[in-house]
Amino acid sequence: WTKSGSVLDNLDVVHPSQIIFVLPFLGAATMYTKYLIVKKQNELTNFIGPFFNISTLIIGVLGCIGMGIVASFQELAVPAVHDGGALVAFLCGVLYIILQTVISYKSRPQWSTPCICHIRLALSIMSFIAAIPMIACASLISITKIDWNPGEKDYLYHFVSAVCEWIVAFGFVFYFLTFIKEFQRVTIKISTEMHESF
Repeated sequence: WTKSGSVLDNLDVVHPSQIIFVLPFLGAATMYTKYLIVKKQNELTNFIGPFFNISTLIIGVLGCIGMGIVASFQELAVPAVHDGGALVAFLCGVLYIILQTVISYKSRPQWSTPCICHIRLALSIMSFIAAIPMIACASLISITKIDWNPGEKDYLYHFVSAVCEWIVAFGFVFYFLTFIKEFQRVTIKISTEMHESF
């Protein structure tokens, strides 16, 4: 904990925007890979409608765009844009992992184990529950600042929002870690063909 509380935008060693700027691309790449895996699995066993899979991908990519907005617009310089991007990132992120959990349960037992499904469900529920006070408390904060001290006006809202923000963020990280075993079982090839008219 720092004197200003625990906030993703408040790290002292490396500014989060330096890290967060890369994360939207990594997140989108991971989501696209997961989309391709589900698409191929679905071609073989037809467990979910293709529209559901593409909708899940689009919602996830929207969350990544929100993350990119957070990284591009500093909290103190353009707070409305920064906060709007954060809202999109967190809401779409939570919705994405919920939809992926539905896909996991529908793909059982062929493509997903009950254990992975239950872990994903627990992470989805935890992230969803933490997102509610995160958004509610953040909306009650009347000032935009980085350094907070206990006892200041809106400090409690800031503190609760920050703790929930970290819970949701780590929920996303651990959720993505559940993809590892699936990713290890596939090979994705990019083929390039040159035409003579080039």
